[in-house]
Amino acid sequence: MIQATKGGECLNRVGFNRNLIVNPNSTPNKTGSNFTAPKKSFQEVLDGISKKEEIKFSKHALERLRVRNINLSKTDIGKINGAIEKAEEKGVDEALILMDDKAFIASVKNRTIITAATNEQLKENVFTNIDGAVIV
Repeated sequence: MIQATKGGECLNRVGFNRNLIVNPNSTPNKTGSNFTAPKKSFQEVLDGISKKEEIKFSKHALERLRVRNINLSKTDIGKINGAIEKAEEKGVDEALILMDDKAFIASVKNRTIITAATNEQLKENVFTNIDGAVIV
């Protein structure tokens, strides 16, 4: 069982105070504690991490995947996730993601795939309302 203390005060026998983190690389402060107050609460950090890992498909996108017989592996999902992260870093709101013979339109801020298509559906099509493209 883990027991953490801060200045002799028991924080929690199961985990740590949600507003404090342990920095193993820090040197002890004046009180001898390795605790440092983060800019965000521990829960906010966890929420941010979990959001980055989640990718969602809209109802429309799921229907397109089914009708167009597009199957995605875990590797494909990872590539799409990486593409969304790259688009996010560049400030893109709506992205066209090209991967192999497939294309996806994604809402970057919502981390949601809006629609999906294959080479057959891409010919002579025009994509509107996007402000960036990522080729994976």
